[in-house]
Amino acid sequence: MKSYPKRARGPVQRDLFSPKTLRQLLAGLEGCQVLGDDTLPITGLAYHSQEVIPGGIFVALKGLRTDGHRFLSAALSRGAKVIVTEQDPPRLSGVTVVRVPQARLALAHLSAAFYDHPSRELVLVGITGTNGKTSTTYLLEAILAAAGHRVGVVGTVNYRVGRHTWPAPVTTPESLDLQRLLRDMRVRGVSHVALEVSSHALDLRRVDGATFAAGVFTNLSQDHLDYHLDLDDYFGAKARLFLEILVNGAAPQGLAVINLDDPRGLELLERVETPTLTYGCHPLSQVRPLFSRFRQDGLDVRLTTPAGELEINSRLVGPFNLANILAAAATALGLGVSPEAVAQGIAALKVVPGRLERFGPPAGPSIFVDYAHTPAALTQALAALKTLNFSRLITVFGCGGDRDRSKRPLMGAAAAASSHLVVVTSDNPRTEDPYAIIAQIEPGLKSSGLPALTESSARHGERGYLVVPDRREAIRLAVELAGPGEAVLVAGKGHENYQIWGEERRHFDDREEVTAALMEYHG
Repeated sequence: MKSYPKRARGPVQRDLFSPKTLRQLLAGLEGCQVLGDDTLPITGLAYHSQEVIPGGIFVALKGLRTDGHRFLSAALSRGAKVIVTEQDPPRLSGVTVVRVPQARLALAHLSAAFYDHPSRELVLVGITGTNGKTSTTYLLEAILAAAGHRVGVVGTVNYRVGRHTWPAPVTTPESLDLQRLLRDMRVRGVSHVALEVSSHALDLRRVDGATFAAGVFTNLSQDHLDYHLDLDDYFGAKARLFLEILVNGAAPQGLAVINLDDPRGLELLERVETPTLTYGCHPLSQVRPLFSRFRQDGLDVRLTTPAGELEINSRLVGPFNLANILAAAATALGLGVSPEAVAQGIAALKVVPGRLERFGPPAGPSIFVDYAHTPAALTQALAALKTLNFSRLITVFGCGGDRDRSKRPLMGAAAAASSHLVVVTSDNPRTEDPYAIIAQIEPGLKSSGLPALTESSARHGERGYLVVPDRREAIRLAVELAGPGEAVLVAGKGHENYQIWGEERRHFDDREEVTAALMEYHG
């Protein structure tokens, strides 16, 4: 077993494709055992066998659906010279085997080293929490742009630099894809990156090896319990960003920006060892509102901050967007951005795709498309609309198949609590029967006192809920039933442009459907 010294920090290589030896890439990775030649020049790195190039490394990952060890032969046939594995593979002639305790951690380490640690040349900000990540990245992007920085964003909607975008198959890319993307962004002149960090990514070590200037905790509520054991396990994954990665990856240690309005934020504040900056309406928050006013077309707020009082006007609506504004403002100020740039950037942001995105003419009903797909997010979205004094709220939503079933009645209760009419429909059914999913939502509606209606009774304005499994039909019916001064919330998919039926992904965009329904409404 060979020991590798920790890799010293210093000037990075400018030639991204200059060969590095296996020994150089492994420097600092603890617990690895090398069987074979560690002086090999490495040409590439892959965790999918079909992406292996001759002379490259293949890291065998154990996934939720398959195991990379099943594809060792395919990787070798494509010219892999190094195999990284958690298992004891058979002796392979002419191939170096690296045995590691955690293959995902090894992939993160190797990826950062292979791309010369791009995050060390960037101001990297990680935003994590159940809700608000996307909106906070958009706000932070606008603020940093107003301050004169070239900004990259990695998140749920897309990965982007200015007008150049990449599709986002997952919120947070696998570590190899992330490090490649960060290097690409740096080559494009990016100085700051806002990165949405999911709990899956933290649990699967995708951001290990990255150097964060700051981490932001927005909130925690029930979600992803089909993956995490319980809420404590879910929070534990989120907390890794602050308790492990900010500590180990940044020099000086990264800034922890924490929402004190969330009980888990208060808990995190007690445990974190890095410098902190707090935000929220909590009286101890360092960035908090002194005054706020919510309008149907935005909000106005005066903040107290460590940099002094700050007046902000935004086109985003509702109290939860105030929380997102506080998060972005606190982060930017903590990074040294001027208060003037903070206010200017927030004012410049017109909309966040699929986040209470408004459609409809001023004289007609207001239709909002929002990504809310958790009980807390749905509650927050409806609460935001209630502050805007619409005469009636109609909510269209469903729940995803093959996901946390325990939240389905909770989603029903959340919708019922603030809606005059709820239209229950399909989200992404996947392999489940849409009617079975709806049947698990209905107890939450009924327990909150919302009766089932016929379409006829709904047209007469009665309070209750309708079941319309076809999402297109549900959206058009809700828009048709809405009158001037009323609001429709189409929740659950937001920016997404697909529905998943079985294993098939079909094009479907709530925003397109709302636009078509409004054309019929006014036709």
